[in-house]
Amino acid sequence: MCGITGWVSFDRDLRASCDALDAMTQTMECRGPDDRGTWIDGPAALGHRRLAIIDLPGGRQPMTVETPRGTVAMVYSGETYNYTELRAELAAKGHEFRTDSDTEVVLRGYLEWGEELPERLNGMYAFALWDGRVDKLVMIRDRMGIKPFYFYETADGVLFGSEPKAILANPLARGRVTLDGLRELFTFVKTPGHAVWDGMHEVEPGTIVTVDRSGLRSRAYWTLETKAHTDDRDTTIATVRELLDDIVRRQLVSDVPRCTLLSGGLDSSAMTAIAARQLAGRGETVRSFAVDFLGQAENFVADELRGTPDTPFVHDVARSSGTDHRDIVLDSNALADPEVRARVIRARDIPAGFGDMDASLYLLFKAIREHSTVALSGESADEVFGGYLQFFDEEARAADTFPWLVRMGRHFGDDADVLRPDLGKRLDLEGYVADSYASAVRGIRRLDGESDFEYRMRRICHLHLTRFVRVLLDRKDRASMAVGLEVRVPFCDHRLVEYVYNTPWALKSFDGREKSLLREATADVLPKSVYDRVKSPYPSTQDPKYAVALQDHAKDLLSRPSHRVFDLVDRDRVHRAAHREAPQITQASRRGLERTLDLALWLEMYEPELALD
Repeated sequence: MCGITGWVSFDRDLRASCDALDAMTQTMECRGPDDRGTWIDGPAALGHRRLAIIDLPGGRQPMTVETPRGTVAMVYSGETYNYTELRAELAAKGHEFRTDSDTEVVLRGYLEWGEELPERLNGMYAFALWDGRVDKLVMIRDRMGIKPFYFYETADGVLFGSEPKAILANPLARGRVTLDGLRELFTFVKTPGHAVWDGMHEVEPGTIVTVDRSGLRSRAYWTLETKAHTDDRDTTIATVRELLDDIVRRQLVSDVPRCTLLSGGLDSSAMTAIAARQLAGRGETVRSFAVDFLGQAENFVADELRGTPDTPFVHDVARSSGTDHRDIVLDSNALADPEVRARVIRARDIPAGFGDMDASLYLLFKAIREHSTVALSGESADEVFGGYLQFFDEEARAADTFPWLVRMGRHFGDDADVLRPDLGKRLDLEGYVADSYASAVRGIRRLDGESDFEYRMRRICHLHLTRFVRVLLDRKDRASMAVGLEVRVPFCDHRLVEYVYNTPWALKSFDGREKSLLREATADVLPKSVYDRVKSPYPSTQDPKYAVALQDHAKDLLSRPSHRVFDLVDRDRVHRAAHREAPQITQASRRGLERTLDLALWLEMYEPELALD
């Protein structure tokens, strides 16, 4: 895992711009603490920060190959899980390898197959190649968007990077946010290609973007397609298990210590149990880590989202699978610490977080990094197998909008309520969401003979796999890479995603419960308590001291009435939330305080130019 950046300028020789490239590369230090490298040749400049995972001495970047027609250079972030098979195939075609890294396999794969390369890759990746044979930049992102990748067009080329901060470090990039950027921040719809910063774009998942002297072009090499599913229930369950066994086996490959993230839910428990069984066959023990909050297990109160605390189930899995387990216990002071909030915002580059859930994720990863460099996560299983409550909520199912917004609005209120009323009118977030939803469902193919209900559920599944999951993948990548931890996501393997997406909803929920296929496919490795457990989201602290700390920070902010944040948020609303008696602090008011504090810190740290007209 690494951080990449670069600059292509067809009208200048970038060898005179080393300082700018160095500044861009330095912003990626957190993603790659082990090594750095830069490469410049005329119009092209590439920067790389390395987190060494495979072939520790041999995988240095930027990596180049000299050909009779010119140099091909690459910066690569991610992992290619089928690199050993591809290496053998390329060797049979005459390619000679200098290293044992997957990076060199990808580079030589490009020399052999050109832009057809990504169709052969199984993994999570974002990489850029400068093809000096034809003076062209090629940028490629993995199918599900696991690894982030951004670009910014200039007058004579492009800037790119793993994160916006790398691009913003270049003097050509303007740190400007328009109304459209604010709309994206406050709607939770994840518009494909949108980067919040004006003029900046994401390389969309499953996409190749090329840049040469004639301009920029983009094409998709993968999309989530509708296909008929003909396997019966038993065959489907067996296929899911075969895929999971293969996926976990591939993703356990590492030359550095690895572990699993264990929440005690079905997803992480199944993954951990499979990993433990596979490693036990080699005489190894899997490490597992879980987040917990001081006093949460003893004082837990069930609510609409979370019916049970995680810790008892975590410990059941740790015992049954024989993991080397550790709980990371956090207190409210750490969760509310402004320095932690600032680190989370710096990791994300935007104030689009999840409050204490972001803080706890960052602190969990920071603690894990002291013991492991690679972690396997259960992320995205809910999107793949249909695990969220909104999949079973009649109002959310029937709504002509993103179903998660129905559930979130019911529990957290409307994030936009914190905004100044005049700004809210200009933003017209309701219209923005409606347009985004119409765009998101357009083109989802319906099978011949598919019932209205099955098609409705297909659309809901598609929305989660192409919109919702991308928010969570970005969150997990940024929080983990901020501390130099590589998080792998087995449930995002495109083979599994394609197969399960096309199973009918009646099969996904054949026992009337969420994630029926995953539960039955892994029943033999799960403790009964986890097998029977109802879905519970990522934990959030219930300690009232956390909300009181938020109020104290908000009062401090209110003492600075000229702060730029009050150009965006309703000061009176913040004042009411900050002075509410502790028992009256609702989830909505707590969420509003978190969003306000995030915005204030972001404005201080990034000093964005806000175009609010």
